[in-house]
Amino acid sequence: MTNPRDTGGPGRRDSRVTSDLAARIAAARRDQRGEAEEASNRGRGGYSSTNMGRAVRLGSEFIAAILVGAGIGFVLDRLLGTGPWIMLVMLLVGFAAGILNVTRSVADLNKASPPPPGSDLGPDDDEDDN
Repeated sequence: MTNPRDTGGPGRRDSRVTSDLAARIAAARRDQRGEAEEASNRGRGGYSSTNMGRAVRLGSEFIAAILVGAGIGFVLDRLLGTGPWIMLVMLLVGFAAGILNVTRSVADLNKASPPPPGSDLGPDDDEDDN
């Protein structure tokens, strides 16, 4: 039994299709590598744009805001002799500042990487929710 690729008939067409497919696969892989490098270069402030890097950055920003608020309140309490009251107020102010920082950072990250085409983003504003 002979191999149809050796006959010079339909086999030539198959090899052209195979080489075309291989070229398209190689181009797609290059595009994916380029997109991955572009995404890693998009990191804000020199941070890595991996998910773990984002989580660590957001968590540290949140904790830092709380600690700074509590520290300022502690120092003011010691200077003014008011007990824990200024520290408690500044702790809450630091918490609010931390929430604000995290929401701003997440909004910036969401702008930098839009959702993939065809993803379901929920109902539009003009749709009725009846």
